[in-house]
Amino acid sequence: MVGKASKIKAMSDARAEIFEKIRRSTGSAGGLREAEYEMIPREYRQSPTLDVQTRLNLFVDRLHDYGASVHRCRETAIRETIAQALLERGKRGLLIPDNLPHEWLPDSFTFQRDKGLSFHEIDQSEGVLTGCAIAIAATGTIVLRHSPGEGRRALTLIPDYHLCVVFEYQVVETVAEGIREMEKLKTVPITTVSGPSATSDIEMTRIKGVHGPRILDVILARPLTAE
Repeated sequence: MVGKASKIKAMSDARAEIFEKIRRSTGSAGGLREAEYEMIPREYRQSPTLDVQTRLNLFVDRLHDYGASVHRCRETAIRETIAQALLERGKRGLLIPDNLPHEWLPDSFTFQRDKGLSFHEIDQSEGVLTGCAIAIAATGTIVLRHSPGEGRRALTLIPDYHLCVVFEYQVVETVAEGIREMEKLKTVPITTVSGPSATSDIEMTRIKGVHGPRILDVILARPLTAE
């Protein structure tokens, strides 16, 4: 009986220890998790140090490092710049989110708005044109908010080609700034894009287009307010 009682007590103690770990991990142990979180040293850079032009140049350099092409233009020339990008890629037209600005769309190309296209229809397209929500210069990252202006996630993951319009004011310098901006988008799905999709297998063979578009072109537009 004594042995059985010891086993029961040991099981009870183990269960209590597990529950305590759960409470600690979920932050329900008297605010202990929050206190520990606040004590984590944050030595990374959280504020910008670069002037505007240097920040934008850094963003462009990062995109080039990833193998993405960048076109820079004024806001008033977005339409012409899209036409230039499509001509260079030999594209006849692209899919677009339903609410993409009409004034962006050049003549002589076919743009199909996504009104519930099937995955097969998206896959058969020549690519997609979208805007973005945020961009991060330090990592060359583009953040897509899956809203009417930027399209659902499938629209930017299935096609082989993505042409994305980024405004200069959307580019922040550091990842910390980007995370703070993304916090404002927490009620909608987001996707982060750092260059064309690529991965390496166990033999370190680099393959493009596995998890998203194989080709990424970016139009970095200067808004009228910056003229």
